[in-house]
Amino acid sequence: MSTAYVVVTALAAAMAAVSAGTFIFRAPAVVRSITAYGVPEAWLPWLGAAKAAGAVGLLVGLAVPAIGVAAGVGLVLYFAGAVATVIRAREYAHVPMPLLYAAPVVASLVLRAKS
Repeated sequence: MSTAYVVVTALAAAMAAVSAGTFIFRAPAVVRSITAYGVPEAWLPWLGAAKAAGAVGLLVGLAVPAIGVAAGVGLVLYFAGAVATVIRAREYAHVPMPLLYAAPVVASLVLRAKS
């Protein structure tokens, strides 16, 4: 297991965890954006829980690789869905945000595959 993999995975998990917190605790900016995209506000805790589970899974994956890969794939799918949701809402300026969160997850998966 490389140092780069551990650092990138920890970064990806931290970013997912912070993002999860903004959903679970209903940060006003998140609530405004999500409702503008047409996503029901009642979904916020569930979406936050999915991100939090992904963050935990990435960290557990440092010890149990299959769990880390599953969590990484789940987060990539989550953020791909977020991109689709933003595009569907025609909020094109917001497309980079889920991509920003997905990038370290993808990097973690690539680094895991190389090790």
